Amino acid sequence: MAQKLLIRDLTLRDGQQSSFATRMTQQQIDRVLPYYKNANFYAMEVWGGAVPDSVMRYLNENPWDRLEKIKAAVGNVSKLTALSRGRNLFGYAPYTDEIIEGFCRNSIESGLGIMRIFDALNDVNNVKSTIKYVKKYNGIADCAVCYTIDPKYPKLSFIDKLKGKKNPAPVFTNEYFLDKAKQMAALGADMVTIKDMSGLIQPSRIAELIPLFKQHLSIPVDFHTHCTPGYGLGAVLMAIIKGVDIVDTNIWNFAGGTGAPAIELIYIFCKKLGIELDINMEAVAQINTELYNIRKELEAFDASKQFPNPFNPVTDTLPDHIDKEFDKAIEAAKANNEEALLNACHAIEAYFNFPKPNELVKKAEVPGGMYSNMVAQLKQLNSMDILEKAMELIPTVRLAAGLPPLVTPTSQIVGAQAVNCALDLKAGKPMYSNVSNQFVNLVKGEYGKTPVPVNPEFRLKIAGTREEIPYDTSKYQMQPNPELPEAGGVKLAANEKEVLLLELFPQVAKNFLTHQKVEAYQAQHKEEPQTEQKIAEEKKEDPITGKTVKAPMPGSILRFTVKPGDSVTKGQTVVILEAMKMENSIASDYTGTVKRLLVNEGTTVQADAPIIEIEA
Repeated sequence: MAQKLLIRDLTLRDGQQSSFATRMTQQQIDRVLPYYKNANFYAMEVWGGAVPDSVMRYLNENPWDRLEKIKAAVGNVSKLTALSRGRNLFGYAPYTDEIIEGFCRNSIESGLGIMRIFDALNDVNNVKSTIKYVKKYNGIADCAVCYTIDPKYPKLSFIDKLKGKKNPAPVFTNEYFLDKAKQMAALGADMVTIKDMSGLIQPSRIAELIPLFKQHLSIPVDFHTHCTPGYGLGAVLMAIIKGVDIVDTNIWNFAGGTGAPAIELIYIFCKKLGIELDINMEAVAQINTELYNIRKELEAFDASKQFPNPFNPVTDTLPDHIDKEFDKAIEAAKANNEEALLNACHAIEAYFNFPKPNELVKKAEVPGGMYSNMVAQLKQLNSMDILEKAMELIPTVRLAAGLPPLVTPTSQIVGAQAVNCALDLKAGKPMYSNVSNQFVNLVKGEYGKTPVPVNPEFRLKIAGTREEIPYDTSKYQMQPNPELPEAGGVKLAANEKEVLLLELFPQVAKNFLTHQKVEAYQAQHKEEPQTEQKIAEEKKEDPITGKTVKAPMPGSILRFTVKPGDSVTKGQTVVILEAMKMENSIASDYTGTVKRLLVNEGTTVQADAPIIEIEA
């Protein structure tokens, strides 16, 4: 009996998130859904990740509508998948069981088939509740083991070796990942995913992990990776040859580079291997034609602006020299010859004009998103001269924080703190003079148990306590749900789904729901814009005569720490800006008095936007 491989298509979630900042509108998605109904993918990842936040923040769309519209169009042909962060769901706070249950129930009622559940620390305790409630409402619990690697510690000197100093022993062994998978299976996982969010897993490593998982687990195994450092295509081929049950792919024009490998390339490999896919590649080609047009429409958000050469594996013939590279790749994978496998895969990708491997990410061995965020942070702070130092500090910061996997959000927390430490040293200050709230919470224990224990003395220094203090959900307070006078007195959140949006994305959902309610009310009553809007407009027209504190990077205003009339000193934190999934403390460059706040809390601002006026 021929081996059968199932495909989970990532195009509409991870594909567009990785390459196009999650900017596909519902209208654009609607254009490809009739073809998806015919494509026959096992699953389609369409929700979770950055989708719910982004569609509200940037597109003024309701996340629940997106899920329900896709379900209505595709029906039961493919299982719809969402990515969630365990007890953090789609947000970043630990939620109560009541919220988790309501979220799982509503998601499944709205059409979700599979909830892919991960925890950034691989703390199995953090996925328990979601597994429980997904299964309670007849969804499929897909538990993801987050792949990560041990840091490259500084090379020990001869003197250090003489003194008996050693670098820490490896933590992220094959046995570590298998143990996590076994624990998840014991909790009721219906399938397990090896989720390599960074694309750092090499073919030789997946060649070890897939047989190990298949030997010890009785549930299907999925493999998820990215192509950023150049391992993706070779690693997926190796996983297939080693007997993986499901692989994650993107469709041609949304594939490669920072995304997952192209289904079209996997199709060729499977044809040569005699593996059944059950995918309607004609429908895939129709999707891809429309994706080409959509990608052109998303040009402003395109991370690479490099289109792959047109190709349809059903109708187009490969030139002999490239056909041979597919054969070479298969032979190399079967022989466990990683170098030859990667060379052949890179030749294939180069021929089709997919982006080259990112050598900086490959060398640094950190996620591409983490690296790019650190670069963006330093550029905005005019401190690119310390990038090398910040990169050098990552292993030290990561180990001190309990060696968290480099997965969102912990990768961003570690990266941002490494930048802060480099800035401290540049300013002649001790490391950790400036720590983010997220780093404090990570060290304290609020995110869960780290792979290795945090030194109690370090925890005392950072968080003010030697003891680990997990987040206590019994103290969780629901977001306020006020009446909106400007919308005729209706509630901000009108139903359970809107309440859940408010819990998961407090500021973004508040802005979105307020806008929706006011717009509906004004359309019904044909009233003039609300007074607050008029005042805001008048404020914008007032000339700025004082000094201004500007946003150093694009983001959202979480909160101001000062108000008009307050005295401030140079270097004092005056506003907290959410950017790149991190809270950033923005300091005043001036001593003086706050004249006015130029934007409201919750406002999305661009780099260099004035946010506070100060009379010096």
